[in-house]
Amino acid sequence: MQANHTYRPVRVKRLVAVCAALVALFALSAVAYAADVGGIQRTIQIWLHGELTDAVFQVENGSYTLDVPNGDGTTSQRAGGGVAIDAFGGERPLTEEELLAQLDHPEVEYNDDGTVVVYYRDQSFDITDLFDEDGVCYLQLEEDGHPLYMTVEYQNGYSTSTSRYPAPSGSSVG
Repeated sequence: MQANHTYRPVRVKRLVAVCAALVALFALSAVAYAADVGGIQRTIQIWLHGELTDAVFQVENGSYTLDVPNGDGTTSQRAGGGVAIDAFGGERPLTEEELLAQLDHPEVEYNDDGTVVVYYRDQSFDITDLFDEDGVCYLQLEEDGHPLYMTVEYQNGYSTSTSRYPAPSGSSVG
């Protein structure tokens, strides 16, 4: 019986060590889970209405949310995302770099007074009087010293290209 008594402290030490290891494992997995749930979050600078603005950019599984400060101290949220399709038809979520590239695009603003303004980086253009009879406006912007061709369809979106003016969506010209 004396022999059992000498082994008992060793069993208790093992039990304490195993419990401590399990507690550490659960704590680390909870931290990893919490980090994964929130996605990647950081502050970025983005062009909004012709001004460089700080915004909180959060990425999760090919999608992003962007918390943008408003002039009155509140914030508004924008979101986007998507997938890339490879040559074999396989899909994958967009990367953070691809999502950031989505944010570097012109903005078209339709104002209450009827004016239409295009913002691109630090440039702004009033295009109100540039729409043709079909409601289409063609605009050439500058992108890092190279032209960026833009086709705006009045209140129906826009498209851009680095090589030529994109055809309007209602056009049969491809």
